[in-house]
Amino acid sequence: MRLNNRIRELRQLHDLTQQQLAELTMVSRQTIISLEQGRYNPTAVLAYRIAKVFGMIIEDVFDFSDEEETL
Repeated sequence: MRLNNRIRELRQLHDLTQQQLAELTMVSRQTIISLEQGRYNPTAVLAYRIAKVFGMIIEDVFDFSDEEETL
């Protein structure tokens, strides 16, 4: 399942570079690039760190819905 996110949008809104966000969340710039491109799903800890940087809850940054999933 690919996890959609608003990282690029929020990062630009907060005037942060990929490197700055990487430093704030204790990951590499390459990790931020991969997240923004949807090639990598973050761990719960990283998702929390990213949301905290933007002053949001995880669900406002990441879309966990899976349209193919049926309950």
